[in-house]
Amino acid sequence: MNKIRVIARLDIKNEFVIKGIHLEGLRKIGDPNELAKKYYKQGADEIIFMDAVAAYYDRNSLNHILEKTCEDVFVPITVGGGIRSIEDIQNALKSGADKVAINTKAIQDPVFLETASKIFGSQCIIVSIEAKKIADGKWEAYVDNGREPTGLDVMEWSKQAEGLGAGEILITSVDADGTKRGFDIELNAKIASQVCLPVIASGGAGSNRDVIDLLATAKVSALSVASLLHYDLSTIGTLKRNIHQAHFKVRL
Repeated sequence: MNKIRVIARLDIKNEFVIKGIHLEGLRKIGDPNELAKKYYKQGADEIIFMDAVAAYYDRNSLNHILEKTCEDVFVPITVGGGIRSIEDIQNALKSGADKVAINTKAIQDPVFLETASKIFGSQCIIVSIEAKKIADGKWEAYVDNGREPTGLDVMEWSKQAEGLGAGEILITSVDADGTKRGFDIELNAKIASQVCLPVIASGGAGSNRDVIDLLATAKVSALSVASLLHYDLSTIGTLKRNIHQAHFKVRL
């Protein structure tokens, strides 16, 4: 069993890290570069930068933030939001990103996902899925920061994305996001059981216990946390020690 990765997620709007509930009602948290450095020093395995307003401008605008962060942070960095062209991916990688997370464009044009995977390698391409529950055991994929339904079944889309060459899946539960009431364990467990790709769980963690509960049921490869860190409910170090004590492999 591979070691569980603990990833700090920073959603960014107008130069500030923000956090909301269900991806809405956003409030300012702090400076993205300072927070990235803080979580890196705490022991984060990776960092995700997500442009929360990219849908409004049809582009990702985080490259300058990324360049500054890479001066002090030396773990893999993923950038997402508004990645809509091969040039966008090239610019993100030139600015210091190791991976890109693609949602809207991958759904609109699955061939783009396949092409990007071939050009840059699957290890560089993460498919980001924003999921909302629509019935028992069923979730619909959303785009535009959880605002727009697509009609796509999350399970079917995750399997299709795997076939198109994605290297990982970042699954964000819109229902759980920002609530601090725990991950959508059923959602993550179901996806992790049907794809061979690493699955990153995101949305809902409000305590160390929430993380252990997730890992006990869902065979995810990584977890992405935001509120847990932003509101000082835990630290990366404390979280990893709890994971280790629960007998899961993790980088200490």
